[in-house]
Amino acid sequence: MSPNVEKEGVGIRTVSGFLAEVGDISRFDTPKELQKLAGLALVENSSGKHKGETTISRRGRKRLRYLLFEVAMSLVAKNAEFRELHHYYTTRKQNPLKKMQSLMAVAAKLLRVFFAMLTKGVDYDPKKMLSDIKRPSVYLQAA
Repeated sequence: MSPNVEKEGVGIRTVSGFLAEVGDISRFDTPKELQKLAGLALVENSSGKHKGETTISRRGRKRLRYLLFEVAMSLVAKNAEFRELHHYYTTRKQNPLKKMQSLMAVAAKLLRVFFAMLTKGVDYDPKKMLSDIKRPSVYLQAA
């Protein structure tokens, strides 16, 4: 781990807290399983003809979810790539997210980044992190 990682929002305490809550990362096949463990899986509150809002499940590990939320807030403040991602989520034309919803989306993204880094043994790549966002063609034409 490079010394300037702490300045970008993720430090050794964050990583150790994440690994303490998750345990052996190899027992998970997909990042969706990790999202479910953290309680960040999306669920829809609906019944019959009623279609409710989609929220996070909150059924997972509370401390892991709290850790990811705190790190997401830190990353949005200190890391340019995650700040850009947060800005995109809150200002997009179709389905803009509220600030708290965006922070939860950033936390889920961070979880997927950690999963990729730990399972594939790759370093953090900001260009890769921003390039795999699925943006509709409407946004690409406006840019």
